[in-house]
Amino acid sequence: MRRLLVAAALSGAPSTVHALVTGDDPLRATKAAGSLVGGGAGAGVVVHLAVSAWWTFALTRLRVRGVAAGAVAGMVIAALDLEVIGRHNTRIRALPRVPQWLDHMALGVLVAARRRRGARV
Repeated sequence: MRRLLVAAALSGAPSTVHALVTGDDPLRATKAAGSLVGGGAGAGVVVHLAVSAWWTFALTRLRVRGVAAGAVAGMVIAALDLEVIGRHNTRIRALPRVPQWLDHMALGVLVAARRRRGARV
């Protein structure tokens, strides 16, 4: 559960930083996620948590381990989420691609990175 919460909380950092630097709405990606279920930012938080939980479960179950494997898994997840599923949603399709791919890679890395002994993440 802790791994899920950390991954869900931090995986959006690349797109959030990109939005802040470029003057875009930092909640744009969250709102786009919410549009999948007909809602706004609040629904987007729920969608993000559900999708993060699913991918955390999948990567854990598949025993994806290590930073490199997590990054590759994140790219596969991005391809599915953004290019297969997301291409049918205008708000997701309109998001800047690179920051979104980096978010997905961050999720994969955060879930798959091995903890050091005694680490609290």
